[in-house]
Amino acid sequence: MTTDGLLPAPVAADSKPVLLLLTAEEAAWALRVGRSKVYELMRSGQLRSVKIGGSRRVSTVALAEFVARLEADAA
Repeated sequence: MTTDGLLPAPVAADSKPVLLLLTAEEAAWALRVGRSKVYELMRSGQLRSVKIGGSRRVSTVALAEFVARLEADAA
């Protein structure tokens, strides 16, 4: 992680790149919920997303923030 905490540190040439934006399917897999639940969370504003062309993507930061809010609400 960089000193500002916004972007991942460079990776070695033989490492896989860090994904910054996930599809709804990838976000669903990460959260262990269904794809339709991810779209519902995006529509309701609970899970931030961005639009690129005609596609919706969820940033890994938005995903982490969503989980952090769930944990805070559970405490």
